[in-house]
Amino acid sequence: MARSAKAVPWFLFAAGGTVLSFILPVMIFTTGIAPALGLFTDALSYDTMSAFVGNWLVKLVLFGILTLACWHAAHRLRVCAHDFGIRADTAVAVILYGLATVGTATAALALVSI
Repeated sequence: MARSAKAVPWFLFAAGGTVLSFILPVMIFTTGIAPALGLFTDALSYDTMSAFVGNWLVKLVLFGILTLACWHAAHRLRVCAHDFGIRADTAVAVILYGLATVGTATAALALVSI
């Protein structure tokens, strides 16, 4: 049986979908819905969040979440492009996975600069 490089994108796609399905609703609630309801207002102040995100472990977790989100979106968009009839799969893969790589690098640079 021939080896395939499809395992890497599939792993990143599956891991991204799994992580996002558990983490994203919590992040939306704690940063969007709860403050609107008057909850967590002191915990979400700039000083508190800046100190929280300044921790290297939090940066590492955020980097993982952002990286997996980029790769999950890239693979999902690649499949959608195929469903819409765009048959230049190699070009679409290079563009979308390239954008995921740029997103990963941007996330790393943004987190390092904090």
